[in-house]
Amino acid sequence: MSTIQAAQSTSKVKLAVFWLYVTLPLVWGVVNTIAQATKLFK
Repeated sequence: MSTIQAAQSTSKVKLAVFWLYVTLPLVWGVVNTIAQATKLFK
C-alpha cells in the first residue's frame, strides 16, 4: 500500500466519523422535535 492509498483510506475513515458526529445529533434533534410536536397537537 502506498502512502497515497493510506492517506485516502484514512481520510475516508475521518470523513465517515465526521459525518456520524454531525448526523447523529441532527437526527436526534429532529426526532425529539417531532415527538414534542405530536404531544402538543394531541
